[in-house]
Amino acid sequence: QQNELNSFLWTIKRDPPSYFFGTIHVPYTRVWDFIPENSKKAFQQSHIVYFELDLTDPYTISALTSCQLLPQGENLQDVLPHDIYRRLKRHLEYVKLMMPSWMTPDQRGKGLYADYLFNAIAGNWERKRPVWVMLMVNSLTEVDIKSRGVPVLDLFLAQEAERLRKRTGAVEKVEEQCHPLNGLNLSQV
Repeated sequence: QQNELNSFLWTIKRDPPSYFFGTIHVPYTRVWDFIPENSKKAFQQSHIVYFELDLTDPYTISALTSCQLLPQGENLQDVLPHDIYRRLKRHLEYVKLMMPSWMTPDQRGKGLYADYLFNAIAGNWERKRPVWVMLMVNSLTEVDIKSRGVPVLDLFLAQEAERLRKRTGAVEKVEEQCHPLNGLNLSQV
């Protein structure tokens, strides 16, 4: 029942009230039906919405892409143990081979091709830092591929906020997310 769901919505009692909502980075269609009405109502009534990052800003996307790369002149093959690099390469070849069978008719109907999708997700993988490759590999599953093309909850809400002409902003800068992850040493990754 809707009223029994944990909303992950915090209310800051003031006039007007402020809300704090913990979100997750999954396709919104996986969770939308489970988001309680009080959270949806708080979003609708809000005039200003701040997100973790501004995923509608081209600079944010560009900076996220750049921060994932190894320093100039370095490749993943230079930093990973040879056996792990070889296993990773074989796994990505397997994913590329399987991806056409993982895609939905709806995705194909929208003109989404497996090769394009693979390159969008895994292109330039040999230049990425190990932590970002790990995150990339975790998203290269049949279930995740079938939901590609559906915005994650954060992006869906940001697009809705724009559509509803709400003022938007970001709580963090890309560097605040990027630097801690890039600061992990190889044994931690």
